[in-house]
Amino acid sequence: MEFIDTHCHFNDEVYNDDREEVIARAVEAGVTKMLQADIDSSERQSMLDLCEKHPGVLYPMLGLYPGSVKEDWQEEVDQMYELAKNPERFVAIGEIGLDYHFSTEFKEQQKDALKAQLELAAKLDLPVNIHLRDATDDFFAVMDSCRGLGLRGNLHAFSGSAETAARIRKYGDWSVGIGGVLTFKKAGIAEAVKSIPIEMILLETDAPYLAPTPLRGTRNESSYIPIIAAKLAEIKQISVRQVAERTTANALELFRKLSLEVFRV
Repeated sequence: MEFIDTHCHFNDEVYNDDREEVIARAVEAGVTKMLQADIDSSERQSMLDLCEKHPGVLYPMLGLYPGSVKEDWQEEVDQMYELAKNPERFVAIGEIGLDYHFSTEFKEQQKDALKAQLELAAKLDLPVNIHLRDATDDFFAVMDSCRGLGLRGNLHAFSGSAETAARIRKYGDWSVGIGGVLTFKKAGIAEAVKSIPIEMILLETDAPYLAPTPLRGTRNESSYIPIIAAKLAEIKQISVRQVAERTTANALELFRKLSLEVFRV
């Protein structure tokens, strides 16, 4: 069985002692492709270097994480536009979005930065990887302002309702990323996925965060994707193989560059 982890962060310092072993374990577990989310200019080069070291296994995104949006957000986005002159390097624009959970100090800047990055994605014909927390209404307002762009993408670390999943689907080819939270006791997403079509579900870890049960609270790894797949199979009452085949196909359809035999970082 083949799996794709559509969102992780292997350049994080928590992997400094055993990064190569972590990647090898994932491949051995059948997770043959892992998408690396971009945060901002301070971490980007280490992420790109890591992807260059593992061609055909690790794939880079390009983005400004909403938590990194400050007064200088325009400078950050300008750097993205400069890098985007070589769009073949990236599989998606992400991780981008809105997050008001800890602060709304840069609320307006987050919305402006998101719109600028959605416009970049449309220009490059790349999917977007969306981080969304406590800002659903504002996110859809930004999406409404970008309706003519023909955007496609996924809501990363989705923990919303089946209604929210159906709502984003109205904007085109959109998916939801399901990770370790699905395995948590009393997790609301476990009920929601019963009504979310398997055709719009992607698997992800958000490693090193959100490790699945029974490993909750420890460092997450892409090798744990089969645990998430098994829980999804149980909820959907289908086989793990069916989950692997369908979610992998979904990822290849959305992130089209994953299917290319040659991918240059």
